Order: sequence, then C-alpha cells, then structure tokens
Amino acid sequence: MKELTKAEEQVMQYLWQLEKAFLKDIVEQFPEPRPAYTTISTVIRVLVKKGFIGFNSYSKVHEYYPLITKKTYFQDHFSRIVKHYFSGSVTKFASFFTGTGELSLTELEEIRKLVDNRISEKKGKHDD
Repeated sequence: MKELTKAEEQVMQYLWQLEKAFLKDIVEQFPEPRPAYTTISTVIRVLVKKGFIGFNSYSKVHEYYPLITKKTYFQDHFSRIVKHYFSGSVTKFASFFTGTGELSLTELEEIRKLVDNRISEKKGKHDD
C-alpha cells in the first residue's frame, strides 16, 4: 500500500469520518481558512488514482467514499514505522514508547492490562 502525504491523509481522515461525501462536504470539514476547492479536488483525484477513494457519478458531480478502511491504513502505516525505525521489532518499539517518560502510571497500567488480556486470550486458544 502506498503512503499518503499529509494533505492526502487529512482528506482521508475527513472521508473516513463522513463515509460518503461530495467535494463540498469534504472542503467544509477543513478549518478556516479552508483550502480552495481546486486544491482538494486535485488531492482527491490523486487518491482515486492511488486506489484509496472510489466514487459514484451523478451527472457531473461525484460522491466519494473510501476504498480502504482507517484500520487497514493504520496497520500498514504502523508496520512500516516498526520496520523502518525499529528494525521490524515490535518489542523495540514498545521499549522506546514506554521508555520516553511521557506516559503516566495510569497509561502504563492500562497498556499492561491490554497486554495481559491479549496473553490470556492467546493462552486460552492454545488450551483447546
């Protein structure tokens, strides 16, 4: 899957939120001062070409919708980050992430709970 530019990702964020939208609906999601319709139209055309967005035509107007879910894109993007910055090691990523000192005790405990639950699930599947 191709990586998105910041502008493309911003348009996708709005489209994931809206699920289906016309160009004007997407432009209206941007904070003031909004980019020009032509700018957003160009970004959308690129996203269609890249296979991220599909559309239905109603005369000369297009209704756009995402072809890739936010979860799918995020999983692919996250995998690339882990591969390029942490030698493909999720453990190295977790070590970096938890070692920055920016997480509170509550956040660390929540992460531990998530990991413990996932471990229990995996152990449960192996017991069958």
